[in-house]
Amino acid sequence: MPLIIKSPSFMHDDVIPARHTCDGLNISPPLTWTGIPAGAKSLALIVDDPDAPDPASPKMTWVHWVLYNIPPDTSGLTEGIAAKDSPAGTLQGINDWQHIGYGGPCPPVGEHRYFFKLYALDTVLPDLKHPAKAVLEKAMQGHVLVQSELIGLYQRQ
Repeated sequence: MPLIIKSPSFMHDDVIPARHTCDGLNISPPLTWTGIPAGAKSLALIVDDPDAPDPASPKMTWVHWVLYNIPPDTSGLTEGIAAKDSPAGTLQGINDWQHIGYGGPCPPVGEHRYFFKLYALDTVLPDLKHPAKAVLEKAMQGHVLVQSELIGLYQRQ
């Protein structure tokens, strides 16, 4: 069974509701997943936007959320989940606003793509002390069993 990440708030390649963006409540969408492989010791989730700042001429990937050491028996995350309510053992990294936790879509121009990338790892990572995405990706090297992604779209009105 393949690893699949979904959200009850939006379909793959569909529009993310405003409630999950800076134009709404700026809360994380609910996420669910299935197909965690045997041998997975933890999960990691990275949410980023490769279209920043302008999809017509992207210059960087903007990081919205970094989570790791999510227990592999977890089947998802609730809407607007706070760090204190995360599954036991889950650690968070820093986003590109230099904050811990979720920061929703807030594109300055055009329709952007937001990648919710879920990784099943063969290890539990050490406490990386609120890592940036690049630090987490380096720590995950050689430990990714399988990955999946959910893409959401958003354009400010």
